[in-house]
Amino acid sequence: MGGTLKCALRTLYEEIAEFRFDYPLTTVPAAGSRESLHYYLFKYDNRPPNRRVLRLDSNGIAKAWSRTTGEVYNSGVVARYAMRNLGYYLKSRDHAHLEIFLKQVDWLEQNAVIRADGAVLWPHLFDSHEGSTLLRAPWVSSNVQGLVISALVRGWRVTRRPGLLELLRGSARVFELDCASGGLRVQAGGHVVYADRPGFAAPGIMDGFMTSLLGLFDLYVETGDTKVHELFSQGVEGLRYFLPTWDYRKKWSVYSNRAYLCPPGYHCLNRMLLIVLARLTGDSYFAEYAENWNPTHLSALGRAEIYFAFLFSKNACRLKHRTWLQKTVTTTWQKQDA
Repeated sequence: MGGTLKCALRTLYEEIAEFRFDYPLTTVPAAGSRESLHYYLFKYDNRPPNRRVLRLDSNGIAKAWSRTTGEVYNSGVVARYAMRNLGYYLKSRDHAHLEIFLKQVDWLEQNAVIRADGAVLWPHLFDSHEGSTLLRAPWVSSNVQGLVISALVRGWRVTRRPGLLELLRGSARVFELDCASGGLRVQAGGHVVYADRPGFAAPGIMDGFMTSLLGLFDLYVETGDTKVHELFSQGVEGLRYFLPTWDYRKKWSVYSNRAYLCPPGYHCLNRMLLIVLARLTGDSYFAEYAENWNPTHLSALGRAEIYFAFLFSKNACRLKHRTWLQKTVTTTWQKQDA
């Protein structure tokens, strides 16, 4: 109980006292071509990872921690940690960062699940609360699938290891299947989105959806598979259609299905991802939203509005779902190839 209270108080302190409108994340224009090892985003704050959230096991593999899951392996966290270190390597040419990248790629290769329907995926092997929804292991996430695809594409470009390319060839299958069939596809309003959290109504969580689009784009660029390009294009149309749903007064982005205003880090991520997708697709509509959401356009009154609207909506969501009652959950599910 003491640890739970301490965690809650620390979270509240960070949200109230450390709210900031700038965030150390930028886009990387060199990313996207078949010759590039760069990822689309680069976090230029190179302080050590937050050990409260991201931890390393004895082999140097990234693990995630939260109050309700405890310390778990999360393939999306592994992939993001891999690409962050690859970015540091490309910037500094320090081979220690390259080794960290390759170690995470090895882990992702070894922990891929190959299903009987041919789908290659990296499911969560832990249960997780999201609002009032309890996701039971094993569950898949478009965010994780996109991040892992992007990491393995770059791993293939570095190592040319055939096994990585073989996994990548099956990694788009889950985007063809709806959630009831063990996939990520959600159709609503005549448009398609890919679910970060299966079971959520469309459009769901914005950043995870956009991250999956970048994974599909990387996969298409690397393989030239027209079916993958079609999945990417369908997702882009879905993003365009649902984008107003994630908008707060043309000033800020909203988390999930209008649950609450995004905290600054999430908001910056949403804006950067829109800038990237505007570049890749040539669609100025995405760039327009990204510019509307630029915090530099906010007046002092506008900043106060965002700050208090975030605190109110975030804590109203906590009260609605009684998140403080959610306990750490465990699962005995183990990875096995189908």
